Amino acid sequence: MSLLVIGLSHRSAPVSVLDRASLSPDSRIKLLQDVLAAEPATEAAVLTTCNRVELYADVDKFHAGVAELSTLLARHSGVGLDELTPYLYVHYEDRAVHHLFTVACGLDSMVVGEGQILGQIKDTLASGQELHTAGRLLNDLFQQALRVGKRAHSETGIDRAGQSLVTFGLEQLAAGADVGTWVGGRRALVIGAGSMSSLAAATLARAGVAEIVVANRTASRAERLVAILNEPGGTGVRARAVDMGAVDTELTRADIVVSCTGATGLVLTADAVEAAIGSVAGDREIALLDLAMPRDIDAAVHRLGGARLIDIESLADASADAPMAADVDQVKRIVADEVAAFGAAQRAAHITPTVVALRAMAADVVTNEITRLEGRLPGLDERQRAEITQTVRRVVDKLLHAPTVRVKQLAGEPGGAGYADALRELFDLDPQTVAAVSRADRSEADDRNAVDLRNRGRV
Repeated sequence: MSLLVIGLSHRSAPVSVLDRASLSPDSRIKLLQDVLAAEPATEAAVLTTCNRVELYADVDKFHAGVAELSTLLARHSGVGLDELTPYLYVHYEDRAVHHLFTVACGLDSMVVGEGQILGQIKDTLASGQELHTAGRLLNDLFQQALRVGKRAHSETGIDRAGQSLVTFGLEQLAAGADVGTWVGGRRALVIGAGSMSSLAAATLARAGVAEIVVANRTASRAERLVAILNEPGGTGVRARAVDMGAVDTELTRADIVVSCTGATGLVLTADAVEAAIGSVAGDREIALLDLAMPRDIDAAVHRLGGARLIDIESLADASADAPMAADVDQVKRIVADEVAAFGAAQRAAHITPTVVALRAMAADVVTNEITRLEGRLPGLDERQRAEITQTVRRVVDKLLHAPTVRVKQLAGEPGGAGYADALRELFDLDPQTVAAVSRADRSEADDRNAVDLRNRGRV
């Protein structure tokens, strides 16, 4: 089986297409189910962020896999295949691994070095485990991607190459002014209570905003975020929760609005923003940051006087000319090393079931020969029988040790996949035995992943 990734991002597609191609939580689940029902794939995972939609799968046929997965991605995104195809990129095997590790390090983000992508990769892995769509390959891949991303942030200064999308967005709203000075004393409305909205609320609180109002469709989530913001010994910001029906009213009081929900339609229309501006006498401006994909705030707000809107498209344009830190080169070297190590480990793991089957066959041969010897020499006492058995086993172990160690080393090198086939052919190993060992390995890996998932409190 082989790793395949098909996707589109801010680097390959305009924001208008990304906006329409975004997947709702239900659509992601249905997409994964349909991918596994398709013939070419045995594992699948979907990585979605505000600026990318990517489908990862373990497939047995490259061309059939590309065709089937592209069709399914188009069907569930609601964008026609003919329209979507020009913006899709395809990565296979080591290139697919390289792509995900690059993404995990923040090198493929609009704001280079941003760390929030690690949380999104973790969520993708957890979802694949909960839905049982991620098997051994994708579990290994995404867990290693998380480790590579953490290594890049701990061993280099990649964090200096850019800021989080929230911080970068606020800097764009501040238009060159110090963010702390700009937000000081202002009132903020945060729409949504997910990870991005929570990050925005925390960033605003640390920057010194006077008040934060959180609106969310699920009241308990908004109240939970407010409770965190109001914790004793925190930033001292005043925070309160409201339901979504109060957004228009709160809009008339807010100086800063940050929105990031999972809604499929607009949360704030241009008419609502215009009404909020007009309801207050005097020279007033509302600064709006839309971090949602698809967009939460009507793009027509750009044309309103008294409103300043920064959205994903604006951030993409602004970040295109952002300076790249020298640390980026160091991260690229880390990625290259980790891709090589991951490939070697996967190739070595591919031959392990064959080696185990070979040793099992050798153990059976020893057992049968000892049994035959006991029939021919019934006078052997227990000590003699034990000594002969141990000697024969030592001979077999010594004969197999060097070739099995060497074949694992060779299998870890590029092009080493054929050594498993050669070993099976030379020793006439039963393919069913090898397959049984592989299934046992996968079952054990699934059990470990289930334990990890429970430990994280997700089950």
